[in-house]
This record gives sequence, C-alpha cells and structure tokens, in this order.
Amino acid sequence: MTLELDSRQRAMLQEMGIRVWLPDAPTIEAPEHVSAATRPAVAAATVAPVRPAVASAAASVMAAAIDVQHLDAVGLAQEVAACTACGLCAGRKKTTLQAQTIRQTDWMVVGDPPDEDEDREATPFAQQAGILLDNMLKAVAKDRHAAGVAGAYLTNVVKCKPPHGRIPQPEELAQCAAFLQREIALVQPKVIIAMGRFAHQVLLSANPQLAMQPLGKLRGTVYRYQQLPVVVTYAPKDLLRRSADKAKAWADLCLAMDSI
Repeated sequence: MTLELDSRQRAMLQEMGIRVWLPDAPTIEAPEHVSAATRPAVAAATVAPVRPAVASAAASVMAAAIDVQHLDAVGLAQEVAACTACGLCAGRKKTTLQAQTIRQTDWMVVGDPPDEDEDREATPFAQQAGILLDNMLKAVAKDRHAAGVAGAYLTNVVKCKPPHGRIPQPEELAQCAAFLQREIALVQPKVIIAMGRFAHQVLLSANPQLAMQPLGKLRGTVYRYQQLPVVVTYAPKDLLRRSADKAKAWADLCLAMDSI
C-alpha cells in the first residue's frame, strides 16, 4: 500500500525529528497482489533446533498457558497482578497489564520490560518514550486509545519491572510469555511490532538462533509469530538516545503497514 501523509502526519514526523520521506525501495504490496520476486522477505521463526535451556523455558510457557488460556481481560489482569511465578515480581510496584486497555486493535506493539516510569504509572511506554511512540503512531494514523483499524494495543513483553535494574532471565521471559499469548488471543491483532531486544527475543523464540541476532540485523524483514506478521524495530527509549535511528524506525512502521 502507498502511505499518503496529510499535514497532521507530517507535523507528527517533524515532532519525532524525522524528515518527511518514504523508503527508497519500491512500495511493498500486500502478498496476494505481488509475485514471489517482489514480495517483501518473510522469515518463519520455526526452523532451528531447540536448545535444552530453551526447551525447558518453553515447557514452563505451556504449563502456564493452561491456567490463562480461558481468561477474559479482567481475569487476565487479575492473574498478572497476583503472579509470583518468577523473580520479577520482587521488583514491581504495579504490573503494566490493565484490563480496560485490552480491546481488538489491528496493531499490537510489544515493548521491552517496564522501567521505573512504566512501573509507577502501571502502563507501557510512559513519559518521554510514550510521547515519542504516540507521535510515531499518529504519523501512521494509529492511536493507543482507539480500537479496530485505528487502534494500537501496547504491552510489555513482561509485566513487572525487573528488580535492581537487572535484565530478565530466559525462564522469566518464558513464564510471562503465556500472558502475552493470551493478550494476543484477546486483542486479535493483524500485525505485531516488536520494539526492543527482549520483545523480539520472545516473539522469535521458536528459532533461537534467529532470536539472538542483533536487532539491527533483523530489521527490514517480516517474521511470523503464530501466523501473525512481526516487524522488529527500535525501542522508543533507544530512539531518544540515538535520534539518527528514527528514520529507520519510520521505515519499519511503513513495513508494518504494508505487511497486513
């Protein structure tokens, strides 16, 4: 599809610090309208052998999924708030999954573990990172508060802030992935945006070798998670530190729009 920018969207891009441009490559058409030679690259995260540590983590996900797969939005939020299944709960004040935000949206944005701002406000993508993401979404006619075609549901790959600023461990990511899987089932997105290294590690975990690739090498390709297209891009917090990557993130959002 061709992305047409109106004056409001151009203003949003300027707010992000991005010159208004479109990627130099030809516009990517939806898969059913293009030949194999011109279709954007699509990688299935299903081919590498599973290492023992990953297999153990996957078993934890399957066990947890039995308990949450039947829950509605309210029940899921309550289960997350009460969860003490891994060590991440020791670092939280509040969880970032809230029942009232769960609705059907065409876009789902999965971010890295919550930071102090997200933990305090009990919401994904808070403060300056959230403002930047909201502007990015507005530039492509999406809104975290909207539903359906205009909506973008935001979540964290894990729902608790890791204690003492440490990174989450593989078994902790796997344990919380059961909640993410239930969110996906409730939201029913048409595309998932993985923003940040831990987000893409979980969403591409069916192929461990692929999941551990640097984020920069994963950009520009449409992957699959449970048959849903997945586009990998930078976390807003990283874009605030490295403004030169904002243009790349804009190209990634264009790819996400073309993947539906």
